[in-house]
Amino acid sequence: MSTTKSRSRANKHEIPAIRQADPFYEREIERYESPLPSREYILQLLAEAGCPVDADAFAAQLEITEAERDLFQRRLGAMQRDGQLMLNRKRQLCLPDKLDLIKGRVEGHPDGFGFVVPEEGGDDLYLSPKEMHRVLHGDRVMVRVAGFDRRGRREAKIVEVLEHVNKFIVGRYYLEGGVGFLIAENRRINQDILVPTEHAGSAQSGQVVTVEIVTQPGAHNEAIGRVTEVIGSFTGPGMEIEIALRKHDLPYVFPPDVEAQASRLPGKVQKKDMAEREDIRHLPLVTIDSETARDFDDAVYCEPLGRSGYRLVVAIADVSHYVQPRDALDSEGLNRGNSVYFPRRVIPMLPEALSNGLCSLNPEVDRLSMVCDMRITSTGSVKEYRFYPAVIYSHARLTYNQVWDWLSGEAEPEPKHAAMMPHLQALDKLFRTMLKARAKRGAIDFGSTETQIIFDDQGKIKDIVPVVRNDAHRIIEECMLAANVCASDFLQEKKQPALYRVHEGPTPEKLAALRSFLAEFGLDLGGGDKPHAKDYAALLEQIKPRPDHALLQTVMLRSLRQAVYSPDNKGHFGLAYEAYTHFTSPIRRYPDLLVHRGIKAVLQGVKLPVKGLAEIGTHCSMTERRADDATRDVDAWLKTYFMRDRVGDEYNGTVSAVTSFGMFVAIDDIFIEGLVHVSELGQDYFHYDQAKHLMLGERTGKRYRLGDRIRIKVLRADIETSKIDFSLVEQESAAHDMQRAFEQSAPKKKSSKPRTAKAKAGSKKQ
Repeated sequence: MSTTKSRSRANKHEIPAIRQADPFYEREIERYESPLPSREYILQLLAEAGCPVDADAFAAQLEITEAERDLFQRRLGAMQRDGQLMLNRKRQLCLPDKLDLIKGRVEGHPDGFGFVVPEEGGDDLYLSPKEMHRVLHGDRVMVRVAGFDRRGRREAKIVEVLEHVNKFIVGRYYLEGGVGFLIAENRRINQDILVPTEHAGSAQSGQVVTVEIVTQPGAHNEAIGRVTEVIGSFTGPGMEIEIALRKHDLPYVFPPDVEAQASRLPGKVQKKDMAEREDIRHLPLVTIDSETARDFDDAVYCEPLGRSGYRLVVAIADVSHYVQPRDALDSEGLNRGNSVYFPRRVIPMLPEALSNGLCSLNPEVDRLSMVCDMRITSTGSVKEYRFYPAVIYSHARLTYNQVWDWLSGEAEPEPKHAAMMPHLQALDKLFRTMLKARAKRGAIDFGSTETQIIFDDQGKIKDIVPVVRNDAHRIIEECMLAANVCASDFLQEKKQPALYRVHEGPTPEKLAALRSFLAEFGLDLGGGDKPHAKDYAALLEQIKPRPDHALLQTVMLRSLRQAVYSPDNKGHFGLAYEAYTHFTSPIRRYPDLLVHRGIKAVLQGVKLPVKGLAEIGTHCSMTERRADDATRDVDAWLKTYFMRDRVGDEYNGTVSAVTSFGMFVAIDDIFIEGLVHVSELGQDYFHYDQAKHLMLGERTGKRYRLGDRIRIKVLRADIETSKIDFSLVEQESAAHDMQRAFEQSAPKKKSSKPRTAKAKAGSKKQ
């Protein structure tokens, strides 16, 4: 530090006086061998100028030397990309705030128009198809409000494109009339990408390809691309996953340095790694998971302690022992954020050597783990807990269905598993007490149906079946919740910075809309301006017997905000916890890995820095949403393919969503959704009521509401767009009746064919 200060003092006399006035001068000279005026000082001088400033004159004012000119231009360019300043037509430096400009991100629409979502918040701005010609979905722009469109929305004009984010795009390549072009798989990218024949490589018309954008779109030119990868036929096996990976920019190939580090890991736990760990290999810990699971994060053990309650041991794979901060594995784990689970394929956060090998709590092998050892009272509350690193030995790999069959008496355990029954029964009894504590706490329990896709030998959907959750699922769920809560309590008490799983209650706007909706049914949420999870739970219990409970539950669920990762603990509304973290899945979630590091830091008496946690939380929240979007895309494609052979079939279903352009219906038993477009609702003008979640016919008064039971016919299943369209069966018959009535009431035309011989003769005379 002294060297830096002496360098600062030695060089200060060489810096022009105007630059010595820079309040951030010391910071710049510490960072750079040739310090430049700081961004803050540049903005300050431009603000003081009070008008646009010539770029060359500004450089002269700051006495930028010829040797510094290139670096200074780079700094100005970076400030332009960040939207801090811009150049006008006269190449003058301007402050965007003074020009009433708005920074935002482009959100394209399949119909060709788009919106700008302001970075500083506020209502979206409309972009006409003409403006969208200059940009692609996701680009960052600077815009000016140019007026209002015919619907009263603020309309924007793009002043400057700050960043083109699309470098590679996946889609269908076509060659028509000697012209090659790409139709993007992401329908928000409405513009075709021109692909000159010399850039098409071996791609054949109709194939799925990845294209690199070599020329971004502009006001007077189309985007131009070059084929970098031919993925294959659109209907080829597994193609839906290959498309989703590239469309959502999911990392799916591990870089060479990550593979190299993973290959150097030992095949089994080393004795030296067991040092300074508690040895609990004698405890009959077991993993309980689904039949298809391959990576096992957690193992559990429970024993009764008489009247004082239970001892619950939750052992979690110690990924943090093998993945160190800022090494190749850690960097790639952060980049991916989480594992992504597709039907028949997993994109792991960590290489298989870790995720399915060294870190997976496989049966009958030694494994390193972090343990949460709890004492839980007979009323289901955690009395005390302890975290410690340990070496464990999973005594069995069990499945939910297997365990539940044993506990319910449907089947007897095999002889080799018979000795585990007392511990499993203790787990079951503990679970019953924890359920009571959950109800007392007021956690929200929204009922939902999960589905599993069954595939045939060709990799296409054979059937879609519901996944029945039994109490063995809930036993493990409650064990994991208890460990997660202990982790958050531990980190908070020790004041160790960490990423919390934050789930806030409804916004005032959503709460008002929910109360208004419930009032129509004579229901009240309670809780005043800030309802508690207990209020939601009580109302859910109250509406269970009602025939419209599915409708009410859906509206209640949609009133809540999305859960995110954040270093700012704001509690978990849905689970009714004041603090909550994710501790139990470090193999497949990066935030859990950070929680493990935080706990270890406390045990070692050190404190990890808080710097960068907020950015990591934002990134991991994004990767979680990205994974959800990708898996939804794959499910939608597979289900559309499944329905392609069922066009014309009729089904019963439930209205699952109502929009301004129609309503979505979920078919019974196979759990596939499709759209009944507003034009298919009947011979009437239908109006959308967002607050009441319904479509109302102007003339007939016919209503279609969220949760209504209806019968539909499959109109089409378009695998190009992954869209399924339905029509209403009763509306079809009603339309036919109306057409017949219209025909019968219409005046009869005189026949042009003579009815009698006389008439016939008369016609001949004429």
